[in-house]
Amino acid sequence: MRLFILVFFFFGYIHAQSYFVYVAAESDDTVSLIRFANNKAEEIERIDVGLLPTEIEGPHGITVDPNGKYWYLSLAHGNPYGKLIKYSTENNELINQTDLGLFPASMQISTVTGLLYCVNFNLHGEMKPSSVSVVDPETMTEIKRIKTGTMPHGSRLSSDGLKQYSVTMMSSELYEIDAIGLKVSRKLSLDNKMKMDMNKSMDKKMKMMKEMSHSKVKPTWVIPHPSKNIAYIAGNGSNEIIEVDLINWKISNRISTGKGPYNVEISPDGKFLIATLKGEGSTAIFDLENNLKSKTIKNSTSVSHGIAISSDSKYAFISVEGIGGEAGVVDIISLKNLKKVSSVNIGKQAGGIAFWRMEKK
Repeated sequence: MRLFILVFFFFGYIHAQSYFVYVAAESDDTVSLIRFANNKAEEIERIDVGLLPTEIEGPHGITVDPNGKYWYLSLAHGNPYGKLIKYSTENNELINQTDLGLFPASMQISTVTGLLYCVNFNLHGEMKPSSVSVVDPETMTEIKRIKTGTMPHGSRLSSDGLKQYSVTMMSSELYEIDAIGLKVSRKLSLDNKMKMDMNKSMDKKMKMMKEMSHSKVKPTWVIPHPSKNIAYIAGNGSNEIIEVDLINWKISNRISTGKGPYNVEISPDGKFLIATLKGEGSTAIFDLENNLKSKTIKNSTSVSHGIAISSDSKYAFISVEGIGGEAGVVDIISLKNLKKVSSVNIGKQAGGIAFWRMEKK
């Protein structure tokens, strides 16, 4: 019996499922490759990604292409412009690079067009409309820069690859871009509409307009549902998740959350909506099939940031920045048991995170 147990354990371990994710450390100019298997996460490689040895260039957004052969990274703190860098997943070596706009952030590649869409967040200087850069990842050439709103963030594509969505943090709008036509097709205000009394003086009206010019919603992320015509948006300033009906192009629900929802993602099976609560150092999980029933899980340290979900919808990988000189952390949450099952330290200010692949170990 003892021998049977040992043999079972041995072969069970050999055939365990391994999961791999890439995660950026913005204050260290490094990217970590994490492997998770047998309920244990480990950093198997730390890649230096900064190009200037005397400066912190801020690796921010990260994505893996649909075929898993390459990963792409935005270096946000350029002089003045940021960069998009292409790496091989085979050896994690740099292949090519190109300049983008001011503070390029999150990105994704369309399975239909093969193009990469990256928002230019633009933290520099005067608050003014920015853009989405469209890049041919084969040649690493920026082919178009599409003007959107002020401080765009959260670049995500529809499951059919035909629409790109982003939200603008300061102008509080949802933008839809035609991924083939390469132009804005629709935009939607995400603010709560305020009715103004027409009998009020002009001075008071002007004051109200000035107060409304910088949104209190401060949306930071958008994720379209994988099989329904719905998108969910993180209202970082208003402490809510905003549900948008993509058919009728209107807000259909506002869901209260904890403090500072930052990133939102949906499991590939469409069952769970996961949101990082940056202001609480927690992760909230909403059951989309059970009336938005939710559970909040405390993260290992403060300032919860990014989310990557395994392709089998079993695990959520959460990047947590930490404070000051603290190490960043990746927490792994089981979506079956809704509990944290492992954690691993990486470089400082863990941020952008992307799921790469699964394999039998």
